[in-house]
Amino acid sequence: MFLFLGAELLRGGVVGAMESRQHLVESGDGGELPTEELVEGAGVAFLVAAAGGAASAAAGQGSAEERGGDSEEESAAHGATAHDSVRCHDDASKPMSKDSRRALAALAEEVHRCRLCPRLVEWREAQAANPPRRYRGQEYWARPVSGFGDPEARVAIVGLAPAAHGANRTGRMFTGDRSGDWLYGSLHRTGFANQAESQQLGDGLELRGAYITATVRCAPPANKPTPEERDTCLPYLERELALLERARVVVALGAFGWDGFLRAARAIGKEVPRPRPKFGHGAEAEIGRWRLLGCYHPSQQNTFTGTLTVPMTDEIFERARALAT
Repeated sequence: MFLFLGAELLRGGVVGAMESRQHLVESGDGGELPTEELVEGAGVAFLVAAAGGAASAAAGQGSAEERGGDSEEESAAHGATAHDSVRCHDDASKPMSKDSRRALAALAEEVHRCRLCPRLVEWREAQAANPPRRYRGQEYWARPVSGFGDPEARVAIVGLAPAAHGANRTGRMFTGDRSGDWLYGSLHRTGFANQAESQQLGDGLELRGAYITATVRCAPPANKPTPEERDTCLPYLERELALLERARVVVALGAFGWDGFLRAARAIGKEVPRPRPKFGHGAEAEIGRWRLLGCYHPSQQNTFTGTLTVPMTDEIFERARALAT
């Protein structure tokens, strides 16, 4: 099951990472994220070589220096984060798939090294070089952010992109900002997380039955990735969907996440109804093996104005749990 934050336009067939795609104009539906708190996420690629080759091949082009020249220390950091991205509670009644864990960890490593979008690379690194006063002296992740959660999750949560001083700083989806406090608080109350706090890697946070990802993996300027940047990153989400074999519910956080999921589902051969399902808080749609649920993004714009309340958020995740059972 997946929850998404966004809106969608149908895409004809499987499309490569660098191939142009039709673009959808977002409408004012409560899913807009005006502040950095709005963007969080992660992504993955296809298991089928023909479908997943584009992003992998493009990511692998260039010298080690062009890709960032990872040192042994950096590689160790990548590995630790990749491991953290697939942590979940032990559950004797549901052994974790080693193949899924390894595949998601490998995908996370690939995501972390991606430099395909020059504008996003420049922006994410610039934010780390000149952070707000409250974060000065902290070491920023400043790389693409991979998905986080249970590889055998029956509920998937899809957001927009990492926040410039949230996940771009901490290296984990929805971690280190107000949006994450809101989201993980709800996941804790509804039984998907072992704790309500998500401050940094290694803080003990674990998910059970849920996996959090995003349509775009790098923090974008003004929280608005271009259509080209979205399409370049989308194959990571497509691959994640293929790897999360047990997922039956998708929660989309905002119109952009809703759109991203529908595009990804279409790309991996799932039929999307026409007219396409419209995003809204509490909206539902059957897409392939998934029930898609819409949830307003937990941005400060939405939470401070009462557009999204605690009961509204909890109701979505309680619904997701019921559908996934």
